[in-house]
Amino acid sequence: MALLDEWREAAYNTKADKGELEAFWQRYFDKEKSVYEELLKNPDFEVRGTVQELADQYGIELMAMVGFLDGINDSLVTPNPIEEMEADTEVSLKFDKEKLYKNMVDAQADWLYNLPQWEEIFDEETRKRLYKEQKKSRTVIKPKKPGRNEPCHCGSGKKYKNCCMRKDEEEERAAMALG
Repeated sequence: MALLDEWREAAYNTKADKGELEAFWQRYFDKEKSVYEELLKNPDFEVRGTVQELADQYGIELMAMVGFLDGINDSLVTPNPIEEMEADTEVSLKFDKEKLYKNMVDAQADWLYNLPQWEEIFDEETRKRLYKEQKKSRTVIKPKKPGRNEPCHCGSGKKYKNCCMRKDEEEERAAMALG
């Protein structure tokens, strides 16, 4: 079994005791935070090594490093081959600072995006801008539907009820059925 599969089996075990799983995640989050604290001290330095070497370097278990690599992969300049990595797979932790910050916000990991090391990387205004950009990117804005007696949005000059209303309602029902 690949390391990532082992990690996910342990981390997302639906058969595990809820208290044990919560304790598992709390231990993991503490380790994750300590790795990020170290990485963010020198954000432009590319940390490289095998999965096992990095686990040893940061003083965490191999499986915790696998979980860390799974979590940071979307924020890396070049993603690692996490699906097939083994303990001796060479990986890089070179991350895109803005993408990492936004992904931490997206994950609602306030214990990570509020780390004091970010203050040395981005000023307060930049952190607020990145935070707002990420939050806004998840907001779905539905266009305002025209009223029945308003002119149709297609530009035909007809009232909405006599033009596109039925078609729009059918599309809306179909979308709801799929969603």
